[in-house]
Amino acid sequence: MSIKIGDKCPIFKTTLQDGQHFDISNLIGVKNVVIFFYPKDFTPNCTKEVCAFRDNYEAFQALNCDVIGISSDSGASHNRFAEKHKLPYLLISDGAKKIQKQFGVPKNLFGLLPGRVTYIIDTNGIVRGIYNSQTDPFGHIQKGLELVKGFESSI
Repeated sequence: MSIKIGDKCPIFKTTLQDGQHFDISNLIGVKNVVIFFYPKDFTPNCTKEVCAFRDNYEAFQALNCDVIGISSDSGASHNRFAEKHKLPYLLISDGAKKIQKQFGVPKNLFGLLPGRVTYIIDTNGIVRGIYNSQTDPFGHIQKGLELVKGFESSI
């Protein structure tokens, strides 16, 4: 079952690679959140996508929005990936694919890797946008920023 626009954001908790606990419910009610699922660290399109989120991170922050990247790569891989590309936002390891299942992230065309899907969630925890594309890593950032900017004007 896939999350749809208008649904509540699934609540998930996880332990990060540094041992700290993360609970998405700590952000709901406080910030807008962009959660993007991507297939694999260090691959060309995924690297373009995470770096584009990095390059636009300040714009998201200015809109009271946190960015979270999730893939099934290990915490050690995420640490190397984040360090190499100087990523200022959180990468979550979902090796058991529990979070992907909660959101209903579809697999890619060949069914081998998880899909590339971005969820835009408002401060009330409502999913306000979903962008699903295997081949356009930049569209996720543009769509996310446009939608979050719209949150501000609809208040």
